[in-house]
Formats: sequence, structure tokens, C-alpha cells
Amino acid sequence: MKKTFLEYDKPIITSMVQAETPERIKELIDKSIPMGAEAFGMQFEKLLHEYRNKDIYRELFSYTDKPVYVTNYRTGLNTETSDEELAKGLIELSESGATLCDVMGDIFEKQPEELTMDKTAVKKQMELIDTLHQNGVEVLMSSHVKRFISAEEVLKIALEHQKRGADICKIVTGAENMEEQIENLRIVNLLKENLEIPFLYLSVGKCSILRRIGCNLGCCMYLGVAEHDKFSTPDQPLIKSLLAIRENM
Repeated sequence: MKKTFLEYDKPIITSMVQAETPERIKELIDKSIPMGAEAFGMQFEKLLHEYRNKDIYRELFSYTDKPVYVTNYRTGLNTETSDEELAKGLIELSESGATLCDVMGDIFEKQPEELTMDKTAVKKQMELIDTLHQNGVEVLMSSHVKRFISAEEVLKIALEHQKRGADICKIVTGAENMEEQIENLRIVNLLKENLEIPFLYLSVGKCSILRRIGCNLGCCMYLGVAEHDKFSTPDQPLIKSLLAIRENM
């Protein structure tokens, strides 16, 4: 059976693994499975450059029978890497067995809220997405806004992701008070009504309940961790907590 993030009965519980070495990635996979992880998110911007090659990628992707979502962001050890090189890295990952590749919404023209409208950059994004699709992988487009924005702005970003050929839309905004948090919950329903592709809508800040209950409202996957360490994203809940939420809400 082909691995996929697009066909599921319930939102997929994805364990995000961030580590400098393949051994630590495997260790986190082993810890995640008993907790209920159904997929993995390997964030290669944290992997030491000496391990970034197709042989290692194939070894990691074949270590689990679960689908694997990959990122190659500008953060971590990629701060001096050009967007063109980041794109080449995604193509290598797609050729090595990844299931879902994350294409930043501002790749080829960096923007504060991770969505470029530059025509040349958008054309290159769509060509990259076509290449990834030709290599047999699914594509998620992400925009990490990291602050509260209006429903209209969120929908504009989401529709751009869809227009550019993404299979999944991912948007991260913010909420610093209950009013913003409640509006973010409403926005989930707005996306559900207006998008033709699955979406993941998350929030950072003081009020981030979306990470826990967003999938009960329409988001396509949970992002969690096996444990919190110096590389993990603090806002991401533990896998075992997400499983309990999904099965009991």
C-alpha cells in the first residue's frame, strides 16, 4: 500500500522528530510508535550536513512503515543556505522515499509572513511542486505567520497555497488572548467551507488550543512529539496526549 497523508479515516497523529543525527531520529521514532504515532515529520534543517545524502535519507525513510513528512526550512543549520539549495534538498528527499514535502510559501523570495506574491518566485514554486509531484510525493505548502491575522488574510494565504498546486495547506498564526483564540476556531470552519484541499491551521502564542482540538473541527493532522528536548518545538503536545484527545472528543 502506498504511503500517503491524503487518505485517512481520522486525522493523522504525526510525530515531529528534530535531531542532529540519524541515530537520534531513529530513537525518537522508536519512542513514538508505542505512544500512537501514525506518521513522522523529519525536519532536516536540524540534521548535521555530514548526514545529508540520499543513502541516509533512504535509510531513515525505510526505518518505518509509516508515511514521512519532511521539511527543509531556512532555520536550524540552514541559515546560510540559499533557497535554491533548499529546493534541491527537497527534490533529493522526494527522490529518496519521502511521502510529503513541505514547500515554504515564500521560497525563492523570502517574506516576513512566508507568502510571496512575486510572479517569478511563484512560477518557480509551481515548477518545484510539479517536480516533486513527478517524483511521486505529496506536497504541503506552509506559511508561518506567527501572529494573529484576520480571517480574510488567512483565507487569502490558503487559496494561494491551493492555486500553486499544494495537496495540503499549512498556516501557523497566533493568538494572545481568548478573543483571538475564538476567532481562530471560527477560521478553521471558514477554511473547511472554502478549500478543496486538506489543511492544517495552527496557532502560537498564549492561546494555542488549536494544536489540540483543531482536528476535531476540520484540520487534517496532529503534530506532536515523543518528548521535549532542546530541538523539539515547545508548542507541540506529546503524542500520547494527542491520541487521548482524538479518541475521547
